[in-house]
Amino acid sequence: MLGLPIAFAIIGGMPESFAPLVALYKEAAARAGHDPEKLEIATHSHGFVADTTEQAADLFFPSTQAQMNVIGRERGWRQHYDRAAYDTARSLRGALYVGDPEYVAEKILLLRKNLGITRFFLHVNVGTMPHREVLRAIELLGTKVAPIVRKELARNEA
Repeated sequence: MLGLPIAFAIIGGMPESFAPLVALYKEAAARAGHDPEKLEIATHSHGFVADTTEQAADLFFPSTQAQMNVIGRERGWRQHYDRAAYDTARSLRGALYVGDPEYVAEKILLLRKNLGITRFFLHVNVGTMPHREVLRAIELLGTKVAPIVRKELARNEA
């Protein structure tokens, strides 16, 4: 109603399933007199960027598995979080943004196409990942992923 920005935490499932929520947000804003095309929409997801997708997947799995199994026990999930579930979550349509810079950029661009996001927040676990690897992930996000996304967006908007 106030035209404020929104951020959706997408930590599981398929990000495209949030499209109805984005539509509802835009519809409410339009009813309140705001231009839906000027709304700021962000998403927040877990992920990890490394020099290769294989490296990213292997480095990020142990901490993700540990975290998901704790959450699963707390919430009464029956299934143990295993590598197959993790690999599904980091697939192109999954909620984990884990891979090399090109792959993570591709996933962000797909999210932009499907939800019309204007911002993307990547959460890298800092407590359970080697600090050196977290710093490298942040470096790659800023120096490789972001430029790929910006270049593609500029190309599409031209």
